[in-house]
Amino acid sequence: MLNPFLTDCESQTMTKLPKITCLDDVRTILGDLPGPDEQAAKAAQEREPQLTKPQGSLGRLEELAAWTATWQGRYPARMKTPNAHVFAGNHGVVAQGVSAFPPDVTKQMVKNFEHGGAAINQMCNVFGVGLCVESLDLDHPTVDFSIAPAMGDEECAEAIAFGMDVIDSASDMACLGEMGIGNTTAASAICLALYGGHSMTWAGPGTGINTEQMAHKADVIARAVSLHKPIMKDGLDVMRCLGGREMAAILGAVIGARLKQVPVMLDGFVSTASAAPLAALNKHNLDHCQVGHVSLEPGHILLLEKLGKVALLDQQMRLGEATGAVLAMGLVKAAVACHNDMATFAEAGVSDKDADA
Repeated sequence: MLNPFLTDCESQTMTKLPKITCLDDVRTILGDLPGPDEQAAKAAQEREPQLTKPQGSLGRLEELAAWTATWQGRYPARMKTPNAHVFAGNHGVVAQGVSAFPPDVTKQMVKNFEHGGAAINQMCNVFGVGLCVESLDLDHPTVDFSIAPAMGDEECAEAIAFGMDVIDSASDMACLGEMGIGNTTAASAICLALYGGHSMTWAGPGTGINTEQMAHKADVIARAVSLHKPIMKDGLDVMRCLGGREMAAILGAVIGARLKQVPVMLDGFVSTASAAPLAALNKHNLDHCQVGHVSLEPGHILLLEKLGKVALLDQQMRLGEATGAVLAMGLVKAAVACHNDMATFAEAGVSDKDADA
């Protein structure tokens, strides 16, 4: 039986996107991204103190409600049609023995998503989130980046353009996740290239490798970053040399969401690492993004610190599949509902703190 929340994954948006044929086209787009909607932000700020509760008593939910309206570009915010996108890709670096599972598992899991059998299907059902499974050439892994750049310029740009296009402007929020054997290795390599440090700091267990295998994984990462360092001039070069197609597509989805006024909920380590090259280009490029949860992958905590992001949840998860992002939808829906539907002091006939005694 197919998951009833598995949606038509082709974008229904009418938003016209710029044509992308190379990474320089992406750089041009990034030079002129739209900013926050200040009118929506102001409206949220004005209503919040009037609601029947002590000011600040809903903590981060208050900030989350205002942030949602600000990046949806409308007030009040709406949370009726959030969508999850699970991008799937295979990585040539798996040939170096960095994963506990073979690349075929990526295709097998995609079929599981499509038939409603994975964790993400159950979470989407519970929280009313549409699910789109976005596969990127699973029969042809990227080049082993320990030997040569993972992708060519045009190939990386094509994956970014794909991610930009799948975001629907009618979506209230885009939850971005991934499936790809070997992609924690790619995520760790991207982080090492962007932020430095030691490869062992960024490398984690991924699909469940042991300590000896992790040391090998860290060595592969360190050698790859050193190999490509001379040609990695910015974050997009880092993605091209070390990322995967699904990761480049996530990066593209973040850009597409910004252009279409769709707030983004990133999932765990791989999704956040996929977006990180954008922050390396401009620290405000991820202002429209929240992080759903902090992963057990050790590099994620450090990456969040580098990005100045605080995850909404910590459930000791590390599955991927956008599960942490969709789980956070419960918080976003609650935040928006409280802000929009709570009575004000005046409406409820309740005295506020400034009323006469």
